Amino acid sequence: MYKGREQLAAGIDARIFGASGTAALSPASLSFSQLLRAPDDSHAESRVPAKLRRGRRKAIGQLAHEWRHDIEAAVRDLDWVPDLAIDVGSARWFRGLGTMLVLGALALFFWPSFDPVEAAPAMRLTSATRDEFRSQMIVPLAYGGDSGRHMGATAAVVPLANAPERPTLQLTATLGQGDSFGRMLQRAGVGAEDAARISTLVNAAIPLDQIAPGTRFDLTLGRRTGPAMPRPLDDLAFRARFDLSLAIERRGNALALVRQPIAVDSTPLRIRGIVGNSLYRSARAAGAPVKAIQQYLRTLDQHLNLEQDMSPADEFDIVVDYKRSASGESETGDLLYAGLSSAGKPRAQLLKWGSDGQFYEASGIGQQRSGFGAPVNGRITSTFGLRRHPILGFVRMHAGIDFAAAYGSPIYATSDGVVSFAGRHGGHGNYVRLEHGGGIGTGYGHMSRIAVSPGMRVRQGQVIGYVGSTGLSTGPHLHYELYRDGRPVNPGSVQFVSHAQLEGAELASFRARLAALQQVKPGAALASIGQQHGNATPAREIDRLSDAAGQ
Repeated sequence: MYKGREQLAAGIDARIFGASGTAALSPASLSFSQLLRAPDDSHAESRVPAKLRRGRRKAIGQLAHEWRHDIEAAVRDLDWVPDLAIDVGSARWFRGLGTMLVLGALALFFWPSFDPVEAAPAMRLTSATRDEFRSQMIVPLAYGGDSGRHMGATAAVVPLANAPERPTLQLTATLGQGDSFGRMLQRAGVGAEDAARISTLVNAAIPLDQIAPGTRFDLTLGRRTGPAMPRPLDDLAFRARFDLSLAIERRGNALALVRQPIAVDSTPLRIRGIVGNSLYRSARAAGAPVKAIQQYLRTLDQHLNLEQDMSPADEFDIVVDYKRSASGESETGDLLYAGLSSAGKPRAQLLKWGSDGQFYEASGIGQQRSGFGAPVNGRITSTFGLRRHPILGFVRMHAGIDFAAAYGSPIYATSDGVVSFAGRHGGHGNYVRLEHGGGIGTGYGHMSRIAVSPGMRVRQGQVIGYVGSTGLSTGPHLHYELYRDGRPVNPGSVQFVSHAQLEGAELASFRARLAALQQVKPGAALASIGQQHGNATPAREIDRLSDAAGQ
């Protein structure tokens, strides 16, 4: 209960001193509400005993401790940083989102300023200061680098009207891919009039378009006739072909062409050896070029089973086209002959013959091809036989096989033949018909584009068109047919072997060429041809300079 200040003081005195005025009881404890409701008197605090004041402060501290404990327990039970990938949209998720946004805002709030930092004011450079700085720099000469200090010009310095030039200038130019002969000469410094004259002279000896890209030209330019005039050409030399060098020389005021034929030995390079554990390694150890070994393996693989028909004791025989010049250059060509023998008996004798580069056996029989390959890279969606037409809606004979493939995929001839039809063909759309001989023919329908024409002879694997959806078609695919004596048959049921056969005079020429290559001795192409590179006079100016420097 609330008591007045006078009653409170009288009660305290009575409790402490009793009726007789002597100390009788301990001080009474006041409630917390009584302490809070004490009258506002500046002297009241001083009249309250010290023990009461300490008890009141202790009660307030205990209450504050309880409040803090309750708040910490409530905060500790909350998950402020949950995984935002779990329980999306829940209260727990939004609490974590709020924590992230608050922390991000605090990070942005304490982000450093992006105001530009003021630099020292630019120093005003005078000519003397700039020269001082340049004398202390280390930079390339092309950017004005120098050493030491600049010396001011005095009256003894006399400016030159023009700088002296070298009387002759020797340089090397290279013909680039897609470049022209005339532009290359003018880019090297030859005048337009001399470049046109040189082009005419060289074209009389060899067509300009037959000069291989990368050919190097050694030029010597003479003294100018005037300050603004181009240098005249004194001489030019280059290797026009493997067996021919050309030179342009100035004789008086005219230019003349000089032909310099080069002796060339065309003896083929023959390499023989034992197969051993690895045919490739044995051939490389014997000196065969990598390209020739690869062609040799591909050729044998078309006529033999390399895994079953070849043993380590067998002997390989490789003949490649080979040229070498009197000036020391050599040039290795393609494979000419591929042979394999076992115990002294030939197992394969294959000679390259004809314009198509096909290899024939010693009997004149070419590469054998068995069966029909797939005409396109795709999967079979409809086979040969009766089926319900996807567009017409009734059952009828499907006289072929359908291959599903991407639009524009190449279509290949399944065997050698002659194009008998190429064009629009009713429901087949764009259609090509090939005749393979012996009454066998093939058809290819629904093409988007045709790549052959009637009467053209095609080889197996040659592109004859591209997949499309012309005619009665629901999507890009190839309709492939096979005919025997004009009647459609199942393409998957036909298997046969075809090969090329040489006859008559061509067969005689083939056998003569085969006998000539078999007479070539191994290593004969590396023998001396009578003129060594060390004894020959260099035809090019750059070679003459190299020899002079070496001496």
